[in-house]
Amino acid sequence: MTQLITVLKVGGSLGERGGLEPLCPVIGRLARRWPFVVVPGGGAFAETVRQAAARFPLREATAHWMAIRAVDQYGYLLSDLIPDAAPVFTFRDARRLAGTDRTPVLLPGDLLRRFDPLPHTWAVTSDSIAAWAALRLKARRLVLLKDVDGLFDGDPSQDPTVPLVEEMTAAELAERLRTGRLGGVDGYLPHLLARARFETWVVNGRRPERLAELFETGRTRGTRIRPGAVRTVAGVGPKRVK
Repeated sequence: MTQLITVLKVGGSLGERGGLEPLCPVIGRLARRWPFVVVPGGGAFAETVRQAAARFPLREATAHWMAIRAVDQYGYLLSDLIPDAAPVFTFRDARRLAGTDRTPVLLPGDLLRRFDPLPHTWAVTSDSIAAWAALRLKARRLVLLKDVDGLFDGDPSQDPTVPLVEEMTAAELAERLRTGRLGGVDGYLPHLLARARFETWVVNGRRPERLAELFETGRTRGTRIRPGAVRTVAGVGPKRVK
């Protein structure tokens, strides 16, 4: 029987200011009840690549593959911090471990090198890597754990009164990104979500109880994104998803 897997992206920003310590044990507990695959962000490892790209005349392709390996590094970190987790390098192994007593942490570098499905630009981040993995795994849900409560119509750090967007389609997300009304996810993500059959949630990983609530009830505080066709996003054209 095909498992209904959730792909859980753990954002790199959660590696700062003690975000992972309370989160990772919760992920380990949830993994005993629901099958999911963890996809890492980039965190401080990716920031090191950004600094190198700013200092040296690196080609975009070079910076891209360096950043992909930074995601792998963060994945090794998560596989040690999440109880009973194990790094995996193929979709087959991710499916095999999901729903067992081991939590698969997908290190995507080898898969991305093999399939090369995403544009080589800083406009593409681990958000899109996680969405691509969810498409390949035929996931039932994608959850993007970040250090904010969801996606906002504005910058809540500048204006705390801006409203949380509780629900939108991928097409609406694309339009908000295009007009600069919204940030928090990468500009290529809507292209991938437009091909999806799964829902996507943006949830605050610094509030692990919300992740638990989402698994237990199907709802929580955050932003839910439904699939929906898009045109162009933030100047990044579509690339065939392999």
